[in-house]
Amino acid sequence: MTTPDTQRARSGSGILRIALRRNVGAMAWGTVLMGLYQAGETAFPIALGLIVEHTMRDRGPGALVLSIGALAVIITTVSLSWRFGMRILQKANTTEAHRWRVRVADCGLQPVARDVGLKSGEVLTIATEDADQTADIIEVVPLLISSLVAVLVAAVALGLADLRLGLLVIVGTVAILSVLSVMSRRIGSSTREQQARVARAGAKVADLITGLRPLHGFGGNHAAFGSYRKVSTEAKHQAVTVAGVNGAYAGTAAALNAALAVAVTLTAGRLAFDGRISVGELVMAVGLAQFIMEPLKMFSDMPKYVMMARASAERMALVLTAPPVSVPGPRRPAAGGDLEIDGVRHGALRGLKFQVPAGGFTAIAAYQPRAAADLAAVLAVRVPPHTYEGAVRVGGQEIADLSVEAVREHMLVNPYDAEIFAGTLRTNIDPSGSSRTVPEAVEASMLTDVVALHREGLDYAVRDRGANLSGGQRQRLSLARALAADSDVLVLHDPTTAVDAVTEQLIARNIARLRRGRTTLVITSSPALLDAADRVLVLDDGVITAEDTHRNLLATDRDYCLAVAR
Repeated sequence: MTTPDTQRARSGSGILRIALRRNVGAMAWGTVLMGLYQAGETAFPIALGLIVEHTMRDRGPGALVLSIGALAVIITTVSLSWRFGMRILQKANTTEAHRWRVRVADCGLQPVARDVGLKSGEVLTIATEDADQTADIIEVVPLLISSLVAVLVAAVALGLADLRLGLLVIVGTVAILSVLSVMSRRIGSSTREQQARVARAGAKVADLITGLRPLHGFGGNHAAFGSYRKVSTEAKHQAVTVAGVNGAYAGTAAALNAALAVAVTLTAGRLAFDGRISVGELVMAVGLAQFIMEPLKMFSDMPKYVMMARASAERMALVLTAPPVSVPGPRRPAAGGDLEIDGVRHGALRGLKFQVPAGGFTAIAAYQPRAAADLAAVLAVRVPPHTYEGAVRVGGQEIADLSVEAVREHMLVNPYDAEIFAGTLRTNIDPSGSSRTVPEAVEASMLTDVVALHREGLDYAVRDRGANLSGGQRQRLSLARALAADSDVLVLHDPTTAVDAVTEQLIARNIARLRRGRTTLVITSSPALLDAADRVLVLDDGVITAEDTHRNLLATDRDYCLAVAR
């Protein structure tokens, strides 16, 4: 469903507006308290000037007590307003960052992939760093307003002493912001490039971790590490560039702020020397000239943070506004139905047509691995239905007319390279904690030896990507998860390539027994699984060229015998 927020979040500015609108209450309170803090800070040198002025007229102890009391009230106001104002703003900032992290993660984990041209490592960076920097706008706006309040209060107070002092502050502030706004654009473009390069480096790391074992196997780790070193070096150079731009910005801001403070101090000194302002007003002017550097620094830093938040928001928009690969339909398949492939042309598939009857156990022997992968991708809805010819029907309904959630509830496609997650054996087998067939799935997948090997049993801790499991153990764990889902239609793609022949034979028999009466399709070259199936379809050159039992095909089809016999 498209919500108003989804419609608005089509650009960086739209995302920032959503963040500001959702936190208007917290920002209002934060602005009031931070404005009170800045007003109190500004009032301190003003109070000192008034105290000096008053003390010179009345030197009694009463005046001293009154002065100390006034300063105590100002200090207490400054302390409490800062404490509670920042607490409100930081809570809103953290909450808003969490909202965007969840939303970006939700888009990245959608069952239908989104074509955003970003790898998982880049999406991860967007969901963390960019979400945090975007939410910083919640603090930036109140701090900007409160700093403006401080500058205006200081300008008015100095203007009451002498109009030239007030005008000097206003004109100097406008000049400083004009210079810094030009520099902030450079920071925004440099930051966008840095974030993109850091994200690419993160994606490269994710790819290396995923393929580290095979890389070691054929000696390609040095070339892979060299590739990562290149993208990492590019990210480092861009980070240095951004640091240089930020340094130039900070240095320029500090120099301009100091120049304005010096100008105010010297002007006030000359006016006092000429007798145009009193000693108390001179103390106030010098104090404000020193104080004004802090809000001016904060005020001048705000354009930089706004540009950084805008750059991060634009990167989030890449993920949030990318159209889905397919638009879900409203229908749902009938329970316990069949699976039909009708004239599908995609990749290596050339008008593929076959049917898996409801409750049947069918195996496909694909002579070309590419065709097997393309078929699995089509069934897993990783390929948009509108991009290939033909139709896929589940329970009598075309996939194009079904919602992705309905397809997932009815049909499970378990890839040969299914991910293993950090957690336990149990949470990997039954992530939702709702399966009633975990013991049966463990036994059918021959994962019982792994469970028995550890004292914790199914609660044995599994590292990220199954790093503490062998290849065969990971594959059996993935198979157990698929079987525990107990879906109406189950599609397995090469589920036993990493296990030995004896274990493979037992798994094949177990799958046939556990899935009896449920629609099952196995894409495999395993003789054990082919033999366990009710029938075997031969997929050659993108079409079905033969159909029979495994043993009949062995006896009558020489090509089949050469392809699958071990």
